[in-house]
Amino acid sequence: MRNRGLVRTAILVVCLTFAAQSGAADVARVTNLYDAFGAPSAGLVKDWGFAALVEYGGRRILFDTGNDANIFEKNVKALGVDLTRLDAVVISHRHGDHTSGLDFLLEVNPNVTIYTPQEAAYFKGPLPKDFLKHEQGLPQNLQYFEGREPARWASGSPWQNANFKTVTGTTEILPGFYLISVQSQKPGTVEMNEISLAIRTPRGLAVIVGCSHPGVENILAQAAKIDSHLYIALGGFHLVRTTEPEVRRVARVLHDDLKLERVAPAHCTSELGFVVFRDVFAQNFVASGLGSVVTLP
Repeated sequence: MRNRGLVRTAILVVCLTFAAQSGAADVARVTNLYDAFGAPSAGLVKDWGFAALVEYGGRRILFDTGNDANIFEKNVKALGVDLTRLDAVVISHRHGDHTSGLDFLLEVNPNVTIYTPQEAAYFKGPLPKDFLKHEQGLPQNLQYFEGREPARWASGSPWQNANFKTVTGTTEILPGFYLISVQSQKPGTVEMNEISLAIRTPRGLAVIVGCSHPGVENILAQAAKIDSHLYIALGGFHLVRTTEPEVRRVARVLHDDLKLERVAPAHCTSELGFVVFRDVFAQNFVASGLGSVVTLP
């Protein structure tokens, strides 16, 4: 009898484990953890910035970390998000409204792999060798490192112990999960690299963007090289301070040229951007503010 009880217990544990794993695999959603708009909620704090939790195919990826570590922590806890269970973290670009929550993240999950764009000034990496080009005839006190090879030649970081991995091109980090690196050529962010996340779904790519400084249309055009069928774009489209004709041009490129099915603009898209994209995409416009959950196929 005792053996039968042990067998039943073992079977129950296996069944519960399988159910939990199956349930995790069935979750297909993006939750907005940090933003300045959204439905009222007593437990969430709105602030300028962006962070989202991507759950798909049994994988959990944190995309950006918001503008303030304390607010990020409050929102994460209010939404019941466990940051100790992450497959990866993606930091889209160097700006503080996307990186400041790293302080809290690293408190609870210091060893998680964090994918970053190529930005030596903000994340650990080698400095250019030609900075140390020596000139003949200078006294030693005017020579870098007294003319000798330095023991350390790398950029510092506010997060020295973080497990950063630099992304320089389109990279598949997990099966069906791609990071896309695009360089901005727009005034104010020229030469800044930004990475976005693209996920294969049965209906095409779901693309999560941080601020789209290189232009959301350029990011999606790069994503289309992976799969020309673009299902949804979610995140900041950076259309603040943008004229209505330009916002409408971008919306039409996404809708008419790139054949994007759905759109869930957030963060720096601007209120004008929300109006225009809701007009252009109609029923395929998704409100995706703080606390919202956007389901994926």
